[in-house]
Amino acid sequence: MIEEIKQGISQALQELAEQSQLQAGDLLVIGCSTSEILGKKIGTASSMDIAEGLVAEILAFCRPRAVEPAFQCCEHLNRALVVERAAARAYDLDQVTVLPAPGAGGAVAAQAMEQLNDPLVVEHLACRGKAGIDIGNTLIGMHLRPVAVPVRIKIQCIGKAAVVCARTRPKLIGGNRAIYS
Repeated sequence: MIEEIKQGISQALQELAEQSQLQAGDLLVIGCSTSEILGKKIGTASSMDIAEGLVAEILAFCRPRAVEPAFQCCEHLNRALVVERAAARAYDLDQVTVLPAPGAGGAVAAQAMEQLNDPLVVEHLACRGKAGIDIGNTLIGMHLRPVAVPVRIKIQCIGKAAVVCARTRPKLIGGNRAIYS
């Protein structure tokens, strides 16, 4: 099952990257419920084994591209995010003091703390996420830039969890006389 999940996230990330034109330094928001992947209610059946495989696959995707992953914690930690310290500095993000765990923060956030090189938890991204993937209806929208656009990908579920992706675009301003490229 874990290999199937890893293949699913890999394909989903590849499709998202192509459609959102992710570049080095962009923040990629990841929200994931391992409970939902298992077909259970969000927050009721965390799996560190699934989280370990997911985070490893996400980092294998992000690191060669220099994309900055931001792993969202669950609602018990107000959807704070686990990021690399360098990303927090680059984006001037506010660090908070907490250690995500499977019952409070989520298995994926807890695994991110284990697998990132120099992790810390930030309160929010100040709406700076360039794109995001939401596995299991974890509500990542608050971390994305203001104009989020749905991204349709072939992968609609990972395990039993629904997958929703989004990219962002700059705001269109200027009204009916404006010219857009």
